[in-house]
Amino acid sequence: MTQKHDSWDAQCVARVLIRDLPYLPDAIPSDIYWIIAQLVGRRNASKNTNCFEKPTAYAKTIIIQAIKSSFRSGWKTALVFWESYPSPSHLDGGTVGNLRTFLLEASNNACSTRKAEQILSLVQTDGEIKRKHQRTRDFITQSMVRNIRYNKQEIKKVDKELKGTIQTLGMQLETMPGIDVVTSSALIAEIGDIHRFANSDKLARYAGIAPIKMGSGGRETMKKTKQGNRKLYDIFYNLAVQQVQVCKGSKIPRNPVFYDYYNRKLSEGKFKSQALLCIMRRLVRIIYGMMKNKTAYTMPEMSETIAS
Repeated sequence: MTQKHDSWDAQCVARVLIRDLPYLPDAIPSDIYWIIAQLVGRRNASKNTNCFEKPTAYAKTIIIQAIKSSFRSGWKTALVFWESYPSPSHLDGGTVGNLRTFLLEASNNACSTRKAEQILSLVQTDGEIKRKHQRTRDFITQSMVRNIRYNKQEIKKVDKELKGTIQTLGMQLETMPGIDVVTSSALIAEIGDIHRFANSDKLARYAGIAPIKMGSGGRETMKKTKQGNRKLYDIFYNLAVQQVQVCKGSKIPRNPVFYDYYNRKLSEGKFKSQALLCIMRRLVRIIYGMMKNKTAYTMPEMSETIAS
């Protein structure tokens, strides 16, 4: 649309209400989809809070990055570290041996002496050990750690509730590779009742995946659009990327059918973004059928493919 603003939206709504209201079907909302959407929102809020609340008491970003890269076991070890050492001043005068012993216990033997030496070396290089109001700064860092831990526990509880709730719908979206409880619940939250879409093309249009027809002077062309539900678009995009990924080590595609289809589109001269869009469109058709008929995903039989 060339003209998109609030006044135009209001005029369109008014026209529909005046002319088509007697012919529109009655809306019968289902609470189950609203509940799932609320749970997904709660989960995203807790996750986003954790992304922003990373302890920043260490003077320079390079130290934070070095500490994060040292903890291969994940943020669990990092949180234990920041709780005990909320600022570089707590490492002043410490020995490699003591820090190594602490890290080994916190990371389940994943961190080595070299990592302890790296962290102490960076702290010493930084030189800024204590700052004004250091005790309060330490309290803020430890408060962030407590909040992150609380949110992580809350996310686990929400995931458990989501799993039980979506099971009542009888859908089997998790049978497709790349779809877990989080992804399936996000799909259901954004799509809602699948029966409100007459076909998969309507769903693709709603997600902004289908191109729109634009024309002038008797000439028409199909163009990519940024309209539609962008959250749903992102879910399908991330799912499409996962379908063409290969397993680490074995180099076996996660989904050989989509992997072969993706490479076939590339060989036809399409760009990677265009090939992924083709996969997204196929995913819309498959997921539409799975949700409408409550069927499981069955991997088509084909010869085992090894990624080159």
